[in-house]
Parts: sequence; C-alpha cells; structure tokens
Amino acid sequence: MEFIYVLDIFGTFVFAVSGALVASDKKFDLFGVLIIAFVTAVGGGMLRDVLMDAHPINWIGDLNYLYTIFAAVILTFLFKSKIAYLSKTLFLFDTIGISVFTLLGLEKGLTFNLHPIIALIMGMISAVFGGVLRDVLTNKVPLIFEKEIYASACLVGGISYLILNHFKFPENIIFILSGAIIVVIRVVAVKFHLQLPKIKDDLFTNN
Repeated sequence: MEFIYVLDIFGTFVFAVSGALVASDKKFDLFGVLIIAFVTAVGGGMLRDVLMDAHPINWIGDLNYLYTIFAAVILTFLFKSKIAYLSKTLFLFDTIGISVFTLLGLEKGLTFNLHPIIALIMGMISAVFGGVLRDVLTNKVPLIFEKEIYASACLVGGISYLILNHFKFPENIIFILSGAIIVVIRVVAVKFHLQLPKIKDDLFTNN
C-alpha cells in the first residue's frame, strides 16, 4: 500500500494546486488561497470521514496532508505563471487524483463494513466533493453539475472495482484496472466533448 499512499499524497498536492489557482484567479489573498486549496485537497475525504464517523479524520490523523497543501500553495504563489502553462499536465494529474481518491474512499467504506453501494458513494464523495466545495466557495457552478463527465467516471471505475473484488482478483490488479478505467473515461470524455444528457433532451425532444 506504500505506492497507493504516495499516489494519495500526489493527488492531494494536485488538488491543492488546482484550488490555489482558482482562488488566485478570484484575487483572494494568501489566506483565502490557502483555505480554498485546503478544502479542494481534503474536503471530499473529510466529508466522507464525517459521514462514516471515521476517526481521526483524514488530515487530522496524518499531518503529511497539511504539509503537502502548504507546499502546493507556496509553489503556486511563487510559480503561478509557469504552472498555468501546464494545464494539460495538471488535467492529467487531476484525473489520476480523482481515480485514486475514488478507490481509496471506496476501500475505506468497505473496511467499515458499509454496503457496497454506500461504499461506492463514499468513494465518489472522496473524489469530487473537494471540487464542489471549492466551486461553491468561489461562487462558481460546480463542475460536476454543469457539463463534464466527472463523477460518472468515478462511478464506473468504482463499479469495476466492486466487480473485480467480487471475483477475487489480486488487490493491486483491481486498483490499477479500476483506476485506469476512470482515467480513460475522463480523458476520452474531455477530448471528444462528451456529456451526459440533460433533462430537456428526452425521447420527445425534436432538436
């Protein structure tokens, strides 16, 4: 699990950078940037742990999360203009991050003996609700509610995890395959501008 932990810290770093960039674009001061980076990076995991009554809550039990967020904010503060050119790279890292957070949240739900469906929801919360909190606090429509295939990619990857786990595949294989599914769906959806249907697009819509 050491490699998974490294991915978790890496995902935390990328999420913190994305939050810091959004806050900086909104002209927040340094403290505001730090708060937005914090909720983006660990907000989903914190909400998951509160709902599951899991203690200690993720970042309270491991200070490496806080150190990682501080490092991300400092890096963004010093090199924002350079980081902006890495948008495609950051998108890929962000996608890897949501895949890792989804599966870690799902695994944690299963270890708490939650029903697999509830554990799957916990995984999705881990992955996407940091971004939701970021967007709400910066007065934006949350990305998952607007247009992109985001949470649904986590859902498919989580279902894949449960299926592979049911058939007793090795744990590392389960994690890699399920994570790859999330990454591929997200990348393909963005590349080809795929979206879920909106309510107005029903069977009787002429357009």
